[in-house]
Amino acid sequence: MPGGRLTRQERQQIALGLADDVPYAEIARRLGRPTSTITREVLRNGGPGAYRADLAQHATERRARRRRQSPAPGSETRTRPRGDAEAVREYEETFTALFMQQGLPRIAAGVLTCLYTSDAGSLTAAELVQRLQVSPASISKAIATLETHGLVLRERGEGRRERYLADGDVWYESVAAAARSNAQLAETARQGVHLLGRDTPAGTRLENMARFLDFVGESIARAAEQAREILHAPGDAPATGAVAPGSRNDRGDADQLHPGTDAPDRRPASAGQTG
Repeated sequence: MPGGRLTRQERQQIALGLADDVPYAEIARRLGRPTSTITREVLRNGGPGAYRADLAQHATERRARRRRQSPAPGSETRTRPRGDAEAVREYEETFTALFMQQGLPRIAAGVLTCLYTSDAGSLTAAELVQRLQVSPASISKAIATLETHGLVLRERGEGRRERYLADGDVWYESVAAAARSNAQLAETARQGVHLLGRDTPAGTRLENMARFLDFVGESIARAAEQAREILHAPGDAPATGAVAPGSRNDRGDADQLHPGTDAPDRRPASAGQTG
């Protein structure tokens, strides 16, 4: 029923839709469900190429049994975020599905979700085992995967135990990498302009593309550098030097991105313009 848990019959419809290469949004429309529900269901159960309705149903029933088991005294309060338990679990599953959509394996995505939603900000391997109900070996493998991508850090805990925490700077590095990728793409486009000629339709398209990517990439890089400290700001405290989106200063800065004669050179050329 819409709004409740997916039924076995709905999972069978999802499997049939995936087999016919039906988009998530269309499957969701047919079932009267949010698209995010279908996306989360598919990604946490093998992905579009490996989803099986019976296995997904079995996994859901197994998770439900685990949730009914009582946690160790005090551990739930220490390692799980506060709030309505069911709503928090749904949120965690959505967050995990989004990380999986970015290419992370299921358990690694779950570990990253735990680290971001834990009040402590860091967790031990034992706490991650308790949170995710998986084996220590699975946690070890997931941590290794996350470390390879620079997504988690280790710190010394009590005794000989290590604690793992999410590296907030990874979002800055990700944006910076996207800006560098845009710059490389723009440079490659300009090589095509010289090769094909500025006065050709292909050359014009490539020049427009390069100018657009230059403008967007430089703007993103500048904004990321200005906002970097927000990633480490405590609570709701405003970050020094960062400008709130939509504020007067923010609009002023935006106006300064293309002052004077610099703007026409960095905006996409109009059709037929040869530079």
